[in-house]
Amino acid sequence: MRRLYIVDIKKQRKLFFILPIALFAAIFLFLGTNYSFTVFSNQDEPKALSTGNQDHQSIALTFNISHGSEQVEPILNQLAKSNVIATFFVSGEWAERHPDLLEKIKEAKHEVGMLGYRYSPYEEQNIERIRQDIAKAKETFSKLGYEDTYLFRSPNGYLNKEMLQIIENQGLKMIHWSINPNDWKNPGTEVITDHILSNVENGAIILLHASDSVRQTDKALAIVIPEIKQRKLDILTVSELITHAEGSQQELKSNKK
Repeated sequence: MRRLYIVDIKKQRKLFFILPIALFAAIFLFLGTNYSFTVFSNQDEPKALSTGNQDHQSIALTFNISHGSEQVEPILNQLAKSNVIATFFVSGEWAERHPDLLEKIKEAKHEVGMLGYRYSPYEEQNIERIRQDIAKAKETFSKLGYEDTYLFRSPNGYLNKEMLQIIENQGLKMIHWSINPNDWKNPGTEVITDHILSNVENGAIILLHASDSVRQTDKALAIVIPEIKQRKLDILTVSELITHAEGSQQELKSNKK
């Protein structure tokens, strides 16, 4: 009997350690897939923007470009047909290689943001290399005549506190997203549209791509944009979302006084 009793205690001890670990893993996975960063920095700590003012009926369409030149114009054409202005985050290296396409984006009144200089995952680099890449991106856009560019998105969306501080010190604003249909995987036009329309809400920042890997994004836009407009959501640039978001923060501060 004593032996059985000892075995039971061991099992209980195992459960005592396993259950908290399992719970932690579940919470981690949930946060990894559902967590979105809050509106910008406060006075003490820099943050990223993943949503605008959720009390304002507006969203932003954003496009990452890091390689290729074939898909940019079909997407620009679709945006023009829909009379929509978007925000394009492009890598400095791509901007140097395709200044004509960057100019077309600008001429169409779309907003331009930085996607680092070389599209290489920041999570695989030390902080000094990241600092250098950010500085080179800023220098590149300035040389190309886009010295007012201040929106920044990191390759793969990687963020940490130290990197956010570098971004803030450079006078840049880190932009994340709240909806990511993974259009670069080309899962099907219907899959892309369903993911966006099932999740879109006030303040949403939608991540799409205009690199050559995408084949279905322009077709998805032809469905998504009219539906978003039908829902009475304005499609704004990220800077316009920031204006609404920061205005909301100021109003909250005033109400607290």
